[in-house]
Amino acid sequence: MKTTPPVSTRPATRASKPASAKRFIPYLLGGALLVILFSALRPKPIQVEIGDVKTGPLTVSVLEEGKTRIRHRYIVSPPVAGYLRRVELRAGDRIEAGQTVLALLQPQPSAFLDPRARAEAEARVKGAEAATMQRETQIERATVGLDMAQKDLVRAKELKKTGAISTKEWETAQNQADALTRELHTAEFALQVAQFERTQAEAALMQARNPSVEGGEPLQIFAPVTGFVLNVFEENARIVGAGQQIMEVGDPTDLEAEIELLSSDAVGVQPGAPVSIEQWGGEAPLRGKVALVEPGGYTKVSALGVEEQRVKVRVNFGEAFPEGRAMGDRFRVEARIVTWQSDKVLQVPTGALFRRGGEWMTFLFDGGKARLAKVEILHNNGVAAEVRSGLGEGQRVLLHAPDSVEDGAKITPRK
Repeated sequence: MKTTPPVSTRPATRASKPASAKRFIPYLLGGALLVILFSALRPKPIQVEIGDVKTGPLTVSVLEEGKTRIRHRYIVSPPVAGYLRRVELRAGDRIEAGQTVLALLQPQPSAFLDPRARAEAEARVKGAEAATMQRETQIERATVGLDMAQKDLVRAKELKKTGAISTKEWETAQNQADALTRELHTAEFALQVAQFERTQAEAALMQARNPSVEGGEPLQIFAPVTGFVLNVFEENARIVGAGQQIMEVGDPTDLEAEIELLSSDAVGVQPGAPVSIEQWGGEAPLRGKVALVEPGGYTKVSALGVEEQRVKVRVNFGEAFPEGRAMGDRFRVEARIVTWQSDKVLQVPTGALFRRGGEWMTFLFDGGKARLAKVEILHNNGVAAEVRSGLGEGQRVLLHAPDSVEDGAKITPRK
């Protein structure tokens, strides 16, 4: 009897393994798809710019337009009524004090025959003499004050080198000397004007005591100061009255800037504050200092039709104009006036600040997450702000955070 050999099952086992692996392929594809979807739907960190909270110098200033003006100007007018001959001078002509004849006036004979006119002329001479004596006294007082201020300035300079006085005290002494120097120059100009008025009054009195007839010698009006003719108000030959404006004269080299500030900005401006004169026509800004903040304001209508309260601030130029560059009267300038400054202030970039509920807020960069923080701000110059509380030196903040950033959101620094 023949026996049948056993049949091997190995080929069948090998064929079943590929079939089993194929069953897992859909699961693998599904898992990979889920991973891709999870990665795609998972929120990514928001890219942001980062800034630092640091300690350093901070300067707050205000920028406004203004114009130059001649500090000492004079309106020329005849002391008596008469016939004004044609004025030959024009704006820009050079004049010398007491030498250049500005105008010729033929007085009216009938006016000088009046005893009342003679008495008025005599009174005018006495008043001019008294004004001259007063101006001389002012010059003496200003000279003494300037001498004392200069001595104090020398002592303050030596004390500043040793650290015995602060920088503020040194600047106060320097500003005092500068102010008295300007006061002395003003008194000297006033004395020139008083002497001119006395000369004119004496000439008018001489004409009154010796009345001229038609065709006699005219009354000569000389230049009161050395400088230039600024404006000619009356150039035609005609009858003019006493005190009528003929021309305006002054020295264009004696310039100052007149800046019109909002009254709210002018409150923070102090005499002696540093000023940068910009947009004047030169390549570099000019340095200056605030000489005076006028105590009275005025109403000005802006280009948008809004009424604004303005205050004039006078600025002295602290340096000479570059060679070949100069400004004249009523030239346009822009002045950046320092209202506050400090050498060591904890500050944060203003791009990191925003308002919420009437308070200043910022986002801190905290280990890859944004943390909302309240900040108390003092001075702000538009680039950086002084931090009073809420932040510490070395902390990092978000600059110009997008609207998608919230408290606790994941963020990453932008490369």
